[in-house]
This record gives sequence, C-alpha cells and structure tokens, in this order.
Amino acid sequence: MKIRKAVIPAAGWGTRFLPATKVLAKEMIPLIDKPLVQYIVEEAVASGIEEIIMITSFGKGVMEDHFDRDFELEYMLEQRGEKALLEKVKRISDLGTICYVRQKEQLGLGHAVLTAREFVGDEPFAVLLPDDVFEAKIPTLKQAIDVYQRYGASVIATRRVPMSETRRYGIIKPKKIEERIHQVLDLVEKPEPHETPSDLAILGRYILTPEIFRMLEKTPPGKGREIQLTDGLRLLLHKEAVYALEFEGEYYDAGKPLGLLKAAVALGLKRPDIGPELREYLRGLLA
Repeated sequence: MKIRKAVIPAAGWGTRFLPATKVLAKEMIPLIDKPLVQYIVEEAVASGIEEIIMITSFGKGVMEDHFDRDFELEYMLEQRGEKALLEKVKRISDLGTICYVRQKEQLGLGHAVLTAREFVGDEPFAVLLPDDVFEAKIPTLKQAIDVYQRYGASVIATRRVPMSETRRYGIIKPKKIEERIHQVLDLVEKPEPHETPSDLAILGRYILTPEIFRMLEKTPPGKGREIQLTDGLRLLLHKEAVYALEFEGEYYDAGKPLGLLKAAVALGLKRPDIGPELREYLRGLLA
C-alpha cells in the first residue's frame, strides 16, 4: 500500500532554545536560510508523500504563514527583478498539501501522533520529527518507505551510537534480517548504558501501520510522565512485526543549540555559494 500521508509533530515548547523560542516556534529556527521544518517537509515531498498533517500548538501559527502564499512579498521581489528569490519563495507554498491539527496539551510524542488519527485514517503513514535533519542521496524517509514496501510492516530509522549516549534515545533489541535491516524484538526508552539491549538508537523517521493508534490508546504515561511513541511501538510488537533500518546518510540533531550549529557548518560547507568562504573562515579560526 502506498504511503501517502505524513505526520510532523511540531507542538513542543522548544525549551532548549530559550529565550529564542519564547516567541519563535522552535521549528522555525533557521538552519542557514531555511527553517528546520521546511527541510522536513521537503524530505517528505521528495519521498512521495502527498499530504502532511502538522501537529501544532498555541503560538505556532507562524508555520502556517510560512507555507502559505505571501502575495505582497512576491510582488515586491518581482518588481525588483529578484527572480531567483521569487522562485524560492513561491516554491514553499507549492510543496504539498498541509493541514494543521492542534495538540492542546503537550503529553508526549505518542500523544501527538494519536492526535492525527482522524486525519490519517486506516492506512499506513510516516512520522518525521523536525529536530532530526538528515542528508542522504536517497531521502531517509524514502529508504524507510522502500523497506515497508518489501516487508509490509512498521519501520523505524536507526543508527549506532556510543554506549555512553544510549540514555538520550529510544533503543531497540535487534535481530538482523539482512544488511542494514533488523527485526525489532524489543524497544526501551532512554536506557542507561548498563541496561541497554543494543547500540541501535531510534531516530526521527518512522513508517507506521494504523494499528499503532490502538496501541497508543492503551499506552500509559512513561518517562517524563508522557505518552511515549516507543512504548506504543513496544505494545505493537505483540500484534505485528516491526523492522529497523540502519539508514545510509548523515544525521544532525538540530533539536539542541550545538547540534544546530554543527548542522549549519556541515551543510554550509557543501554549498557552493557560501562553502568556500566559510571554509576559509574556519581555517582562520584554527590558525
């Protein structure tokens, strides 16, 4: 079955970026010259997604404005002959169909996904977390969709992390099926290094069957007194298979200031318009 819909949970407080996020939605923080959420939407569209359900909260209306048309801005750019900028701005509103759903209380990622149930319906769907930025020849979400098409079951994007960092992630207990693909035997939310079942960490790209909604309804609050998606997936394991993909590509944790800075440097160095000058600047700092 084709994966047509994607859920982007974007209702969090963004406390790690305070005071910037006092008035600015975290997802609108720029990574070079595009807000974080635009990278995520572009990946979804490049992976074949037709409809995006954005989970928002109070104060996040700026995201709706960003993906809408701005006729005054477009007119001004046209009058000034800024054709390249005009095309960039117009392209944003043409990315795809986006609807917005309010999560009235921030009760965890699992609750945010459950909020989208009515709009997803009874079909498999994708989940993309805007804190996680990927760079890959084949979009990471598309890699996960390809695995779903082969196995017909939920798929989680993963990568190996140092054992000392397992407490920062959901971690899977894997059974290797083929190169870079594992069947998930268990999941643990943020285990201590001495308790972790492996070093394979769950990252922010998922393909989920609609059965996850029924599991999330049964999921009690977990770590942080929130409804964790990892806990819902653990219940799903009792009903059907779940697979993990070790994706190919680069990953940046843009949900914290240092990670965002690293992403900006790494992506900036690869851009022909700013890369050479940025490289020389960095060399000067190290001199």
